[in-house]
Amino acid sequence: MNEQEAKTFIEQLQEEGLLTEETRPIWEMILPERLKRMYDVLCRRTRYVTLLTEAVDDPHNQAAVLRTAEAFGVQDVHIVTGRAPFEPNPLVTRHADKWLTLYRKPDIVTAIKELQAKGYQVYASYLGEGTIPLSNIDVSRPTALLFGNEHSGVSQEALHVADATFMIPMYGFVQSFNISVAAALSLYDVTERARQQAGERYYLSFQEKKELYEKWMWQTLNPRIRKQLKARLGYSF
Repeated sequence: MNEQEAKTFIEQLQEEGLLTEETRPIWEMILPERLKRMYDVLCRRTRYVTLLTEAVDDPHNQAAVLRTAEAFGVQDVHIVTGRAPFEPNPLVTRHADKWLTLYRKPDIVTAIKELQAKGYQVYASYLGEGTIPLSNIDVSRPTALLFGNEHSGVSQEALHVADATFMIPMYGFVQSFNISVAAALSLYDVTERARQQAGERYYLSFQEKKELYEKWMWQTLNPRIRKQLKARLGYSF
């Protein structure tokens, strides 16, 4: 990006309202190329599809799910812990989690009902009777995909309040996928179809973009610079 291209891009973001005078001390510390990279990702972000995990205990799996969500542009991940704390392996996340919005919920029933109250239909991954193939998930409405524990799967409490269940068809001797693989396959299918069907509804609103962009700009700064700016500005994002 040459100087003129950088100038034009900054002016574009100012006109869109993503860069403001209030945040000038922050974005002036960031290279235009970095701002452009974050902007390109931001424009493809979604809350139309979200993830909910229940009692996923393995740190590798926790991390892999977050990395998968980030890779497919899913902004929000809702977490209900099980026997182990939610401490995703940083070697696996590769810092993907810092770009996400994580919500920790006290129990699975509360988590599901809160999502439903926000307009989501909740589909639980389940291999039992009455489940539908992944490709049959209705993406005309905001959708939450629920994945359960590595060994016991989704709890009966979750199945009781979820809107429906789904499965990924398998044709070999193995009857289940690792949760990180299942999440990746599911998100690829659902986000691809939802993006086409929902149109502009799939993407973030302007206010959501602005809030997220300001947060990303802040956290991309060196911690020492953040500390200095916080003392100077009197606030942080």
